[in-house]
Amino acid sequence: MTKLTDEVKKRRTFAIISHPDAGKTTITEQMLLFGGVIRSAGTVKARKSGHYATSDWMAIEKKRGISVTSSVMQFEYQGKRINILDTPGHQDFSEDTYRTLMAVDAAVMVIDSAKGIEPQTKKLFKVVKKRGIPIFTFMNKLDRDGREPLDLIAELEDLLGIEGVAMNWPIGMGKQLKGLYDIDNNRVELYRKDDDDRYLPLDKDGKLAEDEPLAKDSLYQSTLDDIDLLKEAGNTFDKEKILKGDQTPVFFGSALTNFGVETFLDSFVNLAPAPQEHTVNEDEKLAADDPEFSGFVFKIQANMNPNHRDRIAFVRIGSGEFKKGIDVTLARTGKPVRLNNATEFMSSERVQVSDAVAGDIVGLYDTGNFQIGDSIYAGKKKIVYPALPQFTPEIFMRVTPKNVMKQKSFHKGMNQLVQEGAIQLYRGYSTDDYILGAVGQLQFEVFSFRMKNEYNSEVELHTLGNRVARWINPDQLDSKMSSSRNLLVKDRDGEPLFLFENAFAERWFKDKYPDVELTSRL
Repeated sequence: MTKLTDEVKKRRTFAIISHPDAGKTTITEQMLLFGGVIRSAGTVKARKSGHYATSDWMAIEKKRGISVTSSVMQFEYQGKRINILDTPGHQDFSEDTYRTLMAVDAAVMVIDSAKGIEPQTKKLFKVVKKRGIPIFTFMNKLDRDGREPLDLIAELEDLLGIEGVAMNWPIGMGKQLKGLYDIDNNRVELYRKDDDDRYLPLDKDGKLAEDEPLAKDSLYQSTLDDIDLLKEAGNTFDKEKILKGDQTPVFFGSALTNFGVETFLDSFVNLAPAPQEHTVNEDEKLAADDPEFSGFVFKIQANMNPNHRDRIAFVRIGSGEFKKGIDVTLARTGKPVRLNNATEFMSSERVQVSDAVAGDIVGLYDTGNFQIGDSIYAGKKKIVYPALPQFTPEIFMRVTPKNVMKQKSFHKGMNQLVQEGAIQLYRGYSTDDYILGAVGQLQFEVFSFRMKNEYNSEVELHTLGNRVARWINPDQLDSKMSSSRNLLVKDRDGEPLFLFENAFAERWFKDKYPDVELTSRL
């Protein structure tokens, strides 16, 4: 086995998905605690400094208590190199999450055990399932009263169409929570105990010793009944199905009280796959341990360090090994780029990286060379990764600077934030007005907040409301087709499109111009 192959096999790169408030960021921080990179949940420290931050590093995230951008965190655990991508739970930021899901080898789905599967989880699950990557489920908030565990497992199959196989089982819940019956490790994990005495061994029949106080507890006896039922009628653990994404191992616990998280992380590290091969150049397979370096940009973020006004392109390494100073080719332009300045992450904190391998995420300091979806490669043979999803916006607003004397900072801020991909920029076809499009309202609030706080440029947003965006072939375009009900604009590439007031206006246009072809994006 080569050194590169050996290193690639140590990598575990995954995203955490959930509905807002299911506890995704909390479980991320508990994992970081076990990885030795934070001293207490809620505070993240850089490896070489005393500064602290959480995985919600952006100012507006701290203010609102939500994640609105993907964070990347890396640490060592049990001889493995873990790359966690904590995604926004808020539905208005689906696009950032969808792109992030293209850069991982597995996904952890966090579900609130009181609420079950919620709409955003269902949406994101479909993207993961489509990719066929393994999904691990953590039923969270066991410290509160929730739904029956059997119901939660059944819901996985009913709503998501995936087999759920229980790896552990609650002994009580809420104020009556006593512990977890750990099927996988044949032990009981006691609640609110921190040392090794929190584990009680089970005998060959899966039962506690008779002299254990818990053995006589009615909640424990009830759990044994559930375990018998699972053995009789539940799904059988099948690693092959898990790796294909057809079965999900289900773990119970409480991220807030750090209960069951370590057990979950131990199992995940053992079961989750190392980086897999990628499809490139439309139909070719590229092995992760192929010696030629290649990767793709799945995210761009400006001002991660507001003091330096930096811009970082996040690259998922798909094959080979990154070395500081490596010369690569940017596939889109064919231009050579030397990668002298790369970083790895602990949320907003970062350290210089001199080498990394397939599966790792590195940040490249960028002066404007890279775009989301760009492929880079070091060998002579061109390597192009599949295109990343781009959403058609649904809500549109005109944007103008409040202070016309600050045009420079207005344009700089707008261009940089648009390049991150959360909002999209259009211009009036004949007026050159600036029009922003987004999937959700919150994106405009974040845009306005960041323009003011990061670029010192206050903006005025004038709503155009919900619109139906449809692109038109320039050869078929006649400017007389435009009206108040179908606004003619151009996108960043100069391509013309109409913003229809509603579906009725689109139908009316199609009836009037039956030969004109209208298209949408994703």
